[in-house]
Amino acid sequence: MTKLPADQGSGDRAGARSPDPVSAALSVADFAELARTVLSVELWDWLEGGAGRERTLVGNRGAFDRVAVVPRVLADVSSCDPAGSLVGSPAALPVAVAPIAYQRLFHSEGELAVARAAADSGVPYTVSTLSSVPMEEIAATGATTWFQLYWLRNKGAVLDLVQRAEAIGSEALVLTVDVPVMGRRLRDMRHGFALPPTIRAANLDGGAMSSAHERVERGSAVAAHTASAFAPSFTWHDIEWLRERTGLPLVVKGLSHPADALRAAELGAAAVVVSNHGGRQLDGAVPTAVALPGVVEAVRGAFGESCQVLVDSGIRSGADVLGALALGASGVLLGRPVMWGLAAGGEAGCARVLSLLGEEFRHAMALAGCPDLAAVARLRTTTMPCHCGSDHQ
Repeated sequence: MTKLPADQGSGDRAGARSPDPVSAALSVADFAELARTVLSVELWDWLEGGAGRERTLVGNRGAFDRVAVVPRVLADVSSCDPAGSLVGSPAALPVAVAPIAYQRLFHSEGELAVARAAADSGVPYTVSTLSSVPMEEIAATGATTWFQLYWLRNKGAVLDLVQRAEAIGSEALVLTVDVPVMGRRLRDMRHGFALPPTIRAANLDGGAMSSAHERVERGSAVAAHTASAFAPSFTWHDIEWLRERTGLPLVVKGLSHPADALRAAELGAAAVVVSNHGGRQLDGAVPTAVALPGVVEAVRGAFGESCQVLVDSGIRSGADVLGALALGASGVLLGRPVMWGLAAGGEAGCARVLSLLGEEFRHAMALAGCPDLAAVARLRTTTMPCHCGSDHQ
């Protein structure tokens, strides 16, 4: 079939222009293909890939696909309010933008575009330690910021990052605990993935970045940088050390086991995030939708509402957000879909992704008989049967 030029679409009027693909998108999922068409194979694989055989990457989606909500009826849903609070930050949706490194890989404005879109959407934006824009410039967008912290070999550098996060007005400190070493991300290794010279971790000492730019045959330069910068000796004692040095609410991200979540809460965490790093760390780790109920039961049973339970890894739609909250989460972190929007259309693309997610979630609330988040939390869930061979992408 012959492809028409962009200004000769098949509309009723001859010569009518085809709609802008960003504004024409009807679902969050539509942005995956939009991003794939503009990104190189190497960048697409860096964003979408997982560790090893990618069992956990696929399992995350499969688990959310099997969450079945039992809807209620005859509730007044003429106005559904999805607003609430996440870790003390007001949120127009029960959503925060997840930390993702090096966002200028996907668009020249990178983190600045995403932060502005998050601000306009009324949801918190999590600044990565490995942001390609300094945290101070991101804070200047006016977004509600959380700062995500990796545990570095240099404790002085850790403390410097925390103090900078406090100085810019970050409302939470998100401590990632599931990267003692980087997972074997085979797609990156096959590409010999390395950062372009113009992209660096802008919050870190530039002198330590050289290994991230040096291509290695059958290896990942980013993994090499991680191995040199991150501390595999990171333990619970370090969290105690950190709690003594900052008053920021602490979010511990990267937990799956209920006992670990309880330990984090005992050490003063304001929230825990059930996460397997989007399937990019331990291949074969439990999917987050499967781990979530056990963590919720343990934390809520011991700490009530004083420690929120959030979840990420596999959220792709408003229906997934509804399912996550029905399973007991207070909110979700959204990662890859926001990067799809960034690649497809910069700030406008990110804003459209968050807008569509909100539309999908409010629609799902109405159909489930839920006028507010409290009603969503009361929903019951069951599990759909697994259809072997089904497409979870």
